[in-house]
Amino acid sequence: MRISRHLLIGFVGTAALLLLIVVSSAHAQTPSPASSSTAEDAFTWPTITGQVRLLGNDYHAATLGPLAAANALQPGISAQAKHSATLEAEFRASGKGWNVTGTVQQQAFPGGEHPHRAWFNEAAVSRDVGGWTLSAGKKIVAWDVAYGFRPNDVVQQETRRLLVSTLAEGRPVVMAEHFNTDTAWSFVFANAGHARSERGAREPAFAARVYQRNGSADWHGFARYGAHTGASVGGALAWVATDALEVHASARYLARADSKAPATDAPFIAAANPWQNATVRRATQAIIGGTWTHESQLSVMFEVWWDGAARSPREWDTWRARNVALAALPSGAAPANAVAGNLAWQSEAFSAASNLHRRNVYLRTSWEHEGWTPSLDLLYHPSDRGQLWTAALLWKGDRVQVQGGVRINAGPATSVLRQLPTQRQAFLMGTWAF
Repeated sequence: MRISRHLLIGFVGTAALLLLIVVSSAHAQTPSPASSSTAEDAFTWPTITGQVRLLGNDYHAATLGPLAAANALQPGISAQAKHSATLEAEFRASGKGWNVTGTVQQQAFPGGEHPHRAWFNEAAVSRDVGGWTLSAGKKIVAWDVAYGFRPNDVVQQETRRLLVSTLAEGRPVVMAEHFNTDTAWSFVFANAGHARSERGAREPAFAARVYQRNGSADWHGFARYGAHTGASVGGALAWVATDALEVHASARYLARADSKAPATDAPFIAAANPWQNATVRRATQAIIGGTWTHESQLSVMFEVWWDGAARSPREWDTWRARNVALAALPSGAAPANAVAGNLAWQSEAFSAASNLHRRNVYLRTSWEHEGWTPSLDLLYHPSDRGQLWTAALLWKGDRVQVQGGVRINAGPATSVLRQLPTQRQAFLMGTWAF
């Protein structure tokens, strides 16, 4: 079996770091004869906290787009989002040199479906050795400075702008960090043991970050080397310009980025899914924005960003033309289920990149007042004038919080956002912390 050199180095480094953590921990915890009598007194019970969430989701399917057309031709050929109720319990436990966070989930769907699952969000050990903090396990390593899009979130690669925000699920990492008053260094080997062919956030990769504080400005530098996407470098700045204004920017250059594209040699009516894994080469990503906050706790955020790894306007035009051509086929020109299947496969384009479009504009306003936080935000695509509106209301008490909201896709009928499978989504969630 052939193993790439950088993965072999990563495995050796992982094993060495884990061994160092275990040996140093054992040495630190072995009591000397003089201190053995006080070892029992030094023991501390782990801290355990958590929360319980009850979430209800309501979805309304779109009447436009390839999936709507596919289901019109062949009802049920493509599954659509269902109304659901979800009960989750999240537990956190931590002690000296370790922490664990886990979630247990029970869902209920119409028709009697009741799936359940459990997972660890984080489970890691850490040790201070020679001025460095070494850690290994499953961790949430979220980098970068922006809100709507984070080009340099190269380890966690968290999905942004979710309607309902919950704790992310971490990545398996081995990590070394060094901090002082104004500087921090971080080195990460992520996804040790994953196949070289894994894509996105599961790809084995080395990543590094350097942080420097300079007065009211925070500077960040990033580098990553993925098993098959290769190298990328980036930088970011967060600057507190005044008591009311914060400005941030981030940029990244990628040698290669994962994507999806239809096979060029696929027939018009394909017998199998024509969409395949693809690669975007020499892409750039950048974002700039800022937040203004009034003394009354009214906040306004504005961001614009470019994602060179997303599909281009020309690619979306070709995609729309194929949708129209498939839907316009006369009856009998091809079996209805074949046409419906090809229409359903067109939805693969929605997951080609983290952003639907290359050019994006984001505006968010919120106000905090006596435990209440109403918010309204808009994601706008200048290329086709698509709009994604989100309105939410949060009430937060000492241990209980309740929030609800709605998200609506708007804009011209030809915009990509109007072609998504779900046209409108609403939620209501209650959380109790313990």
